Amino acid sequence: MSVSQILILAVVAILVNQLKQGRSLVLLGVSALVIYWIQPIQDPVNLTFWFPTFTLALTVIFWLLTSTPEARGWRQNWGAMAVMFGVIVFVDLNRYFKFDYLFVVDTPRVQLVIALLIGFVAVSFLLAQFKKFPTVIFVLAAIGLIVTLVVLKMPFGLARLIEMVSGLRGKDAGNASALSWLGFSYVAFRLLHTVIDRKTGRLPAVSLGEYVNYVIFFPAFSAGPIDRLERFSNNLNDPVALNWMDAGTRLFVGLFKKFVIADGLAWFALSDFLEPNVHSAAWLWIFLYAYSLRIYFDFSGYTDIAIGLGKLLGVQLPENFDAPYLKPNLTQFWNSWHITLTQWFRSYFFNLLTRFMRSSKIALPMWLMVFIAQVTTMALIGLWHGVTWGFLFWGLWHGLGLFIQNRWRDWMRPRVLAWNITPRSEAMWKYSGIFLTFHFVTVGWLFFFLPNPSMAWNVMLRLFGAA
Repeated sequence: MSVSQILILAVVAILVNQLKQGRSLVLLGVSALVIYWIQPIQDPVNLTFWFPTFTLALTVIFWLLTSTPEARGWRQNWGAMAVMFGVIVFVDLNRYFKFDYLFVVDTPRVQLVIALLIGFVAVSFLLAQFKKFPTVIFVLAAIGLIVTLVVLKMPFGLARLIEMVSGLRGKDAGNASALSWLGFSYVAFRLLHTVIDRKTGRLPAVSLGEYVNYVIFFPAFSAGPIDRLERFSNNLNDPVALNWMDAGTRLFVGLFKKFVIADGLAWFALSDFLEPNVHSAAWLWIFLYAYSLRIYFDFSGYTDIAIGLGKLLGVQLPENFDAPYLKPNLTQFWNSWHITLTQWFRSYFFNLLTRFMRSSKIALPMWLMVFIAQVTTMALIGLWHGVTWGFLFWGLWHGLGLFIQNRWRDWMRPRVLAWNITPRSEAMWKYSGIFLTFHFVTVGWLFFFLPNPSMAWNVMLRLFGAA
């Protein structure tokens, strides 16, 4: 999002928060409109309209799947359905309004969209009659989300699919290699959370409006943080009193981080274009430091903006960063970097995998269970960013680092107890840990942003004067 868009949304958030009646429905309408507004223009251009529409449709389907029969009453949910229906038609009518700043003007024919919406409402009404869905439906829904996410994250994965469909229809696929379904990564994880928690009986019963607001809440839609439905729903229905100073400070700190510091660092941060022109290891380090700081200020800046906008709406979003580069070991780093993503994988993968291995008939040594759990979890976190070798190696880099740190800590613990620890030596251990952790993370970014692992490895050797 641009600065002007963020400031407009801040004003809208303030106005929505002043409402005494219909606040949830108005927020739903604003969030639905925003996901169209910020969707990047696609080629073929119709996908600019269909991607956000698919997001809303998926959200309704997953609400039907995870809600209780008591929560599906027409009286309490028709308003949310009508708001989404109205937003979709309103955006589609831009082919006649031609408000370029609002949305693209090449939208589908209104008659087609209305017909599809009526059909979707009819199907939703039929699905709402089911009191309970079989487990296989939940499994298929989760697999479908994961497969879609993998296709979107694969280089040219979605592009190939679009080209194939366009070929069957005898139409031009356009610039399909540049397609982007904005926000789907976070939407998928929110939806998966509700599916898993419904099967385990931990998901509260919520209305359609509450559920859709949770999934597409516009401050956190495109860059997180990943909230929990139960916490968000409680906060939505019982908003936090607006503290102007707190909300405004958080918002403008985020704007400064993102658009001043991060965008300033981008001018000389290391990249695959800059790297071939750098012939000194010292300058390589400087440019790599710039990238490391840039990615932190960029991401944490967006998080501060999201939290600031949430505060203006009376919603306290969870924190996502806690000075990660000042942590003395890798475990604390990952407890402080993209906190909500780390917690999601810990809850829904790491803990489940660990319990499975402990209860398995095959007895595994503890160190091997730790190794498998940490490496596979971090590999998946890497692949969540993109299904490429670079992201996989980045995840493995951190997984191996966490395992080594875990083994080192266990080896050192009994020995440290025998030492005479003074405040000076304790400070030395702390700051040396910060130094090593920061550089381990910084070097690991090479796998994250360079095109392939071999290039990252070559730059790594150059950094240490070995190539």
